[in-house]
Amino acid sequence: MKRKLIILCAFLYACDTDENTQPEQPYGKGVIVVNEGNFTDNNGTVTFLPANAQSITYDIFQKENTRSLPGGVSGYGEVNGKGIILVDNSGPGLDKIEIVDAGTFKSEATIPSAEIENPREVVKVSNTKAYVTAWDVTGSWPDTYINPGYIAVLDLTSNKLTKKIPVQHGAQSIAVVGNEAFVGNIYSGKTVITVVDINTDAVKQTIEAGADPEVIGVDANNKLWVYAGGALKKINPSARVVESTVKLNPASAGQSPGKFVLSHDKKTLYFTLSAYDENWNEVGQVYSTSVDATTINATTPLIKKIFYGMAADPETGIIYGGLVPSFKQAGYVFRYQPNGTLIDSVKAEIAPAKFFFRK
Repeated sequence: MKRKLIILCAFLYACDTDENTQPEQPYGKGVIVVNEGNFTDNNGTVTFLPANAQSITYDIFQKENTRSLPGGVSGYGEVNGKGIILVDNSGPGLDKIEIVDAGTFKSEATIPSAEIENPREVVKVSNTKAYVTAWDVTGSWPDTYINPGYIAVLDLTSNKLTKKIPVQHGAQSIAVVGNEAFVGNIYSGKTVITVVDINTDAVKQTIEAGADPEVIGVDANNKLWVYAGGALKKINPSARVVESTVKLNPASAGQSPGKFVLSHDKKTLYFTLSAYDENWNEVGQVYSTSVDATTINATTPLIKKIFYGMAADPETGIIYGGLVPSFKQAGYVFRYQPNGTLIDSVKAEIAPAKFFFRK
């Protein structure tokens, strides 16, 4: 009788374990690489690089849904288990937002082009809401930004856009600090950061910062870094004022700063400086500085390469750089220790531009 009882208990335990054990999701801990693609070819993709970097998976949206993303990929974010892919097609009226299960990358919903135009960046606002910056319909150079930009409010409960908050022309970079979102712009000549109340989804005020302010992020001193008007600005997000300006002196004449990334501990700012040679090839390096610096003299590069996209792993501090040989061939992802020591590199897809770290 005792033997039968033991066998029965073991059987019941096995059944219970089988019923409650969830299958391992194919896209767990690792890095989502956003490959922008070539704009006119509309061939953006998403690559998954697992934490062990042993088995990279290409074009995971196509793999899981047997259809491609119909355009370039301008951004990616996650909210409460859902992945949000921003699709920017070179043709008018063809942009989309694809919502997927973040663990399986199976499609859950598509927000059509009639509701979004030129989506740029996405950020989590709460467990049920995200903000997507968008340019709206654009014109031809030099009158590219013919309409004010907006923030599309995405409800992840219904997978629908519920509101568009008008902001400055060329709306792009965005950061959420406390109960407010700070929105910058690009190439439009506008000079303000727009502050939005994330509880009411309404514009609260603007902050004069300088031409084309790019929102970078919040440092270890709780200062919001912005690059605007050719200089770095530190904004007090509570008082919503520019507290100081940090002058950036390039290593040589003709160099311009590009990508800005805060380190995992928010105590170091990484940035690129580059110029173009006689063949119009971009050449440059990556530099670093303490967030406590009052003047930045770029003398010794941290990494002697120029990257199209750059990010720092918020957990390990490892620096990721997306190298683009051309917009007609696959790029590469390089990984470095925070001190600039190369770890490795892997082949990605066309124009690796952004990175999202899954924990």
